[in-house]
This record gives sequence, C-alpha cells and structure tokens, in this order.
Amino acid sequence: MKVISYNVNGIRAAMRKGLNEWIAAAQPDVLCLQETKANEDQIADEMAVLTDLGYHSYWHSATKKGYSGVAILSKEKPMHVEFGTGIDYIDFEGRVIRADFPNFSVISVYVPSGTNMDRLDFKMKFCHDFLIYIRELRISHPNLVICGDYNICHEAIDIWDPIRNAKVSGFLPMEREWLSSYLQECDLIDSFRYFVKEPHHYSWWSMRFQSVRLENKGWRIDYNMVTRPLEKYMKRAFILPEAKHSDHCPVGVEFEF
Repeated sequence: MKVISYNVNGIRAAMRKGLNEWIAAAQPDVLCLQETKANEDQIADEMAVLTDLGYHSYWHSATKKGYSGVAILSKEKPMHVEFGTGIDYIDFEGRVIRADFPNFSVISVYVPSGTNMDRLDFKMKFCHDFLIYIRELRISHPNLVICGDYNICHEAIDIWDPIRNAKVSGFLPMEREWLSSYLQECDLIDSFRYFVKEPHHYSWWSMRFQSVRLENKGWRIDYNMVTRPLEKYMKRAFILPEAKHSDHCPVGVEFEF
C-alpha cells in the first residue's frame, strides 16, 4: 500500500506540467494533494483524467476561489470521507480532508504559512487546534496516516541553512516546538526520518531563483505522519525530488498489511 503526499501548487497548472503522466507511472494507492487551488466545478477535465487512471477523487476546496484546497485520490473506494474538521475557520480555507479505509484512515492537511505576523498568529492557532483535533480523533481512529504540507521544518537536518533561516517562518522556535509537541502528544512517527537519517533530503525549494532547486537548497516541510499502531506495517519511506510539477515534490510511505 503506497501512500504519497504532494503539494501541487495548483492542480490545473500541475496537470499542464504532466502530473497525470506522473501519477500513471508512480501508481500510488492513495495520493494526498494540497494547495489544489480549484473548486470541483473548475476541474471537470482533470477529474475525468483521474477517473480514467482508475482513481476515486475527493476534493475539499476553500470558500475563496483559487486558494488553498486539499484532495485525496485512491484506487480503492473509501468506506467514508470526512470533508473538513468541523472547525469553521479551518474548513472555510479547505485545509483538511480524511478518507477511511479498512486498515487505516488517511488525512490530507495543508497547514497555513506564516508570511506575516497576522498569518503567523493564524498558523499557530491552526496548529494548536489541529493538534487537539488529531489527539481526539485518535480515540475513534487509532490508525492514522496524516499526510501533507506542514510548512514547518522540524530539525536543523531538515533545512539547507538552519543558521540564516532561524528567524524565518517555517523554522521559528515556536513552530518547531509545536511540531515536537504534536508528534509526542499524538504519538506520531515521522515516517521519513524513521527510515532515513541522512541530511540533504528536502521537499520544497523557493521559486525565487532557479538555482535553488538545482543546488538542492531546500526545506523538508512535507510529511507523512503515522500513528504508533501502524509502525509494524511500515516498509519504507521516500522523497521524489525528480518530480517537478510544483515548487514541492512528492513524499511517500509504504505499508504491508
């Protein structure tokens, strides 16, 4: 069972760059998307392509068009799909969707970025409430795979220049502390670091300069977090920087049940 998470930075733009061909080649069993930037009525052609590839697709879009949005694509039809969290301000921005399967539930989450002080406050409020949401959800759904763009590098190993980025949102002490608390309080495993201990593995590169990605000056801000009961089923985790449909790249985890 291969689960992949990918912030596509606009599903329509990514499709124009060959995302559908990549999906056909990669064959994920479950693909979680973030920052889809589209409502269902805007992507009829893209949804038809995904159906032809053998995927059921479920979309949770922001109220504001062309903004945020998450989705889950799956070969197997889920038993249930939950659109949003029930927390209004989160759901207005289309940031969380969950699909339940026999062996586990998969969440696609898009954590806000903290581009200015107001958005940083919003981001930390989201993080606080999302932690509580997951902690409570684990009671009824103990087997969770929480995939997505967290917009936070956890440790110095996860960012190309931890010194110069120490005061940049995405690597601020309070953001990193929250991620540590989230992992601990919800008893989660960072699946990539569970298997890969080496540095220089990133999932996002700034688009300001073309050389940034060529020189691998990146950040690892995309994760597949796994609840502890699923640990024994994890077989490998990976990052796919060769996929270039976005300023992010896909990150994945495989299970064997």
